[in-house]
Formats: sequence, C-alpha cells, structure tokens
Amino acid sequence: MNITLKNIKKIWLTADAIHIETQSGRKARELFADYPRLRDATPKQREKYFTSEFGIHWSTLDEDLSFNGFFKPKKRPTEISALFSQVEEINVSAFARKIGIAQPLMADYISGRKIPGEKQKKKIIKGLHDIGRNLINTSL
Repeated sequence: MNITLKNIKKIWLTADAIHIETQSGRKARELFADYPRLRDATPKQREKYFTSEFGIHWSTLDEDLSFNGFFKPKKRPTEISALFSQVEEINVSAFARKIGIAQPLMADYISGRKIPGEKQKKKIIKGLHDIGRNLINTSL
C-alpha cells in the first residue's frame, strides 16, 4: 500500500521522534537520532515541518521523510555504520579506493546491508588509523 497524506490521521512530535498514525490505526515513528539534521536541530526547528501528499518536510533543515518510510523495516546499525556516521568528513568513496575495498561494498557495510568479516574490519580500522596518523603528523 502506498501511504499518502489522505491515509494519515495524525502527526506528532516527542522529544526524540516524529510519529504518525494512519486512518486505519497503524502507528509508526522515526527517531531524530537516525537523521543528523533532525538530531542536531532545536525543538523549534523540528516543529517547522510541512506535509505534502507523500511525506513530511523541513525546508530550513533540508530534510524529508516519506510516509512509506515510516513503515519500512529498519536496518540495524552496525559498528561500521555508527563509526562513519560520527566522521561525516570522510569521503567514503575515496576511503574505499584507498584501502582497496570496492565502493559499493563499502556502502553496503555502512548502510548495514552487509556485515564485514574480521579481515575487512581490520582493513577498515587500519585505513582509519592511517588517516589519523597522517592528520596528526600534518603541520603548516
């Protein structure tokens, strides 16, 4: 079923999430913590959303959530996805090339679609440590 605004009965915010309820009584929520722009926004900024036929939008935050997305199964964050969400400054494509992992595979690791084995985890951690050492040794 494609959920549109006409299927939505209620939308509300709590301190940690935005919730929806459909006309049929199904309830779902999206956690602000899962969306960096919403996570870092003030409660006042979060309140300034508008709805369209297919979702909820925050123009000032440049964030959009589809009604259908509320009901899609969520992938469980992996330690790799958590790590890369904390270090948004790293260009993942360039990093993957540097350490010799195909970019689509690295994207799968970060999204949680695939779980890296121990050998791949070590390669990723070593690559991150190498970047850290290079940054520490940099001088102007």
